[in-house]
Amino acid sequence: MFNFDFHNPTQVLFGQGQISALARLVPAGARVLMLYGGGSIKRNGTYEEVRAALAGHTVFEFGGIEPNPTLETLEGAIALARREQVDFLLAVGGGSVIDGSKFVAAALCFDGEPWTIMDKGGAAVQRALPLGVVLTLPATGSETNSAAVVTRRATQEKRAFMSRAVFPRFAILDPSKTFSLPARQVGNGVVDAFVHVMEQYLTYPADAPVQDRFAEGLLQTLIEEGPKALATPEDYAVRANLMWSATLALNGLIGVGVPQDWATHMLGHELTALYGLDHAQTLAIVLPSMLRVRKAAKRAKLLQFAERVWGLRAGDEDTRIEAAITRTEQFFAQMGVPTRLADYGLDASAVDGVVQALEAHRLTKLGEARDVTPDVARQALELAR
Repeated sequence: MFNFDFHNPTQVLFGQGQISALARLVPAGARVLMLYGGGSIKRNGTYEEVRAALAGHTVFEFGGIEPNPTLETLEGAIALARREQVDFLLAVGGGSVIDGSKFVAAALCFDGEPWTIMDKGGAAVQRALPLGVVLTLPATGSETNSAAVVTRRATQEKRAFMSRAVFPRFAILDPSKTFSLPARQVGNGVVDAFVHVMEQYLTYPADAPVQDRFAEGLLQTLIEEGPKALATPEDYAVRANLMWSATLALNGLIGVGVPQDWATHMLGHELTALYGLDHAQTLAIVLPSMLRVRKAAKRAKLLQFAERVWGLRAGDEDTRIEAAITRTEQFFAQMGVPTRLADYGLDASAVDGVVQALEAHRLTKLGEARDVTPDVARQALELAR
């Protein structure tokens, strides 16, 4: 589903103080719609910096985009943009705000009901309003890719679309804007980025040593820097390394020319849509059990992962594989993201709910080999209880 090529036109401005560049990045005379979430950007000073940088522009605002942005909320942004004849969007926030803004950008240039954009994964999207990003929460990598995920609350669907038309024109990444993030969001962001790498890396050998080593470096960086971010929240170097790792985890580069999985994400989307869990929480639940259930098909890469990422070289192969999966679970827990359905108050009925949703949404052949059937999904979820 997330099979990126590396046609990436996003200009990245990285470092403290880069928000001031908005004055020249946003076209003169543009009618700008600034989209954001629950108000944290007003508490940490980002809002004031953005407004100051855009003092010479006409700016409208739309706040309240929730985690896992919903169609129902975004329809309000679409209506506002049309009413005010907006011609440039600025997403200020994390992945949910950016994803929602991409949907708005596409919907404003789309003939038909906005949700039908999702019907073919965005294939019908030919144009979109130009979009810029000020990132405040490193996690999804949405700031430099062409994908977005949106939830339709009325039908409990969480679906993705991709289009080159929604690549952000620019992305401003100031690590200092992440200092005030709650520990839960920091942990979620690290887990999200980690699993993004795993979906592109832990499949089967494809004679791609450059991509493998790049992926392994990102995984090791997240493992090393993630706990430091919780322990020392205002360490600029730590936050910079995490922010850059999360961006590189899903900007398309490490996925070029290699098989990709994404089954964990598809199950995770259903868990979020049905039960309201954070996206990263669902990934932490599904990934370890999915690796155990699919151990035979992923054996070669699991052994590589065990040795190169976790330094596990002693013992027989099965012992090393299980130790690597266990280390991964422990890392997620260290980041404050538990790995069992029961940790979130979910029981066996959640397994049935997710499997039924996968079947209803025709997600019955997932994974790099299209061999993750509803039965395989059920096995993984049962193991995660």
